[in-house]
Amino acid sequence: MQRLIPYLQIARLDHWFKNIFILPGIILALYERPEIGGWVLGGRTLLALLAAGLVASSNYVINEILDAPRDALHPVKQNRPVPSGQINVALAYFEWALLAVLGLGLSWTLGWAFFMSALALWLMGCGYNIPPLRFKDKPYIDVLTESLNNPLRLLMGWYVAGMTVVPPASLVTAYWMVGAFFMAVKRFAEYRRINDPEVAVRYRNSFRHYNQERLLVSITYYAVAFGLTFGIFLLRYRVEWLLSIPFIAGFIGWYIHLGFLPDSPAQYPEKLHRQTGFMAYSVFCAVILVALLFIDIPIIAEFFEPTLRTR
Repeated sequence: MQRLIPYLQIARLDHWFKNIFILPGIILALYERPEIGGWVLGGRTLLALLAAGLVASSNYVINEILDAPRDALHPVKQNRPVPSGQINVALAYFEWALLAVLGLGLSWTLGWAFFMSALALWLMGCGYNIPPLRFKDKPYIDVLTESLNNPLRLLMGWYVAGMTVVPPASLVTAYWMVGAFFMAVKRFAEYRRINDPEVAVRYRNSFRHYNQERLLVSITYYAVAFGLTFGIFLLRYRVEWLLSIPFIAGFIGWYIHLGFLPDSPAQYPEKLHRQTGFMAYSVFCAVILVALLFIDIPIIAEFFEPTLRTR
């Protein structure tokens, strides 16, 4: 068992919590078609979470293998199983392939659209980590490609619920931009944690371009892009969500605050659960969004009815 533990560690099972981003797709599908709910959907949801976890773990394994030389230069990541010599690299490559086969095979049983979303998730992980593409070494492209995992998970939730149409583009884009916001804050926190531009470049090639100012500008851009595209969605499809704006703005501000903390938890999203206040507020925001999705408040639509003449 002791020999197996490092192989479990590089699969990053603790990162499977990110598959919670599948659930909004399912909730939106239920809003669109309430009749699809039931025990069958519950079982399919569990299978979807498992399939997404296996595909994501395949991506994590290849990330651990190919990042090992640079992780050895990081003050914390140098203790990971691969750079610290606890892993047989040939077996790790086998683990990468096996997890992909299992995850994609399970995805196939959940429908063609779900399978294509899962395959895209795996291919994005390959492009992000494997040369010559290796998107993670390219500034801004690194954030935009990794954050594509968010809308792909949204699509997985949408399609596992049995939807056959594409969800609104404004919502998919907003989901992408908020993911890019999270990733940019993570980059910012990493850069501050290393606190040495030369060491930072040796650890992550994109830091050759990044600095604190550029990262803060990108954080602002992604946050604004999220707000604008989310605003388009809620005005077109669910005007009641206007009431959630102050709470979502508070969430964005709080997350930026986390990025400034010493050894920021934004570097390690899997450890954010230790920020009990922030997690409680996140759950509160989620409850508000779900409630406003299913509670109609007609006066809001009347209040925001366009008054300017349109052509």
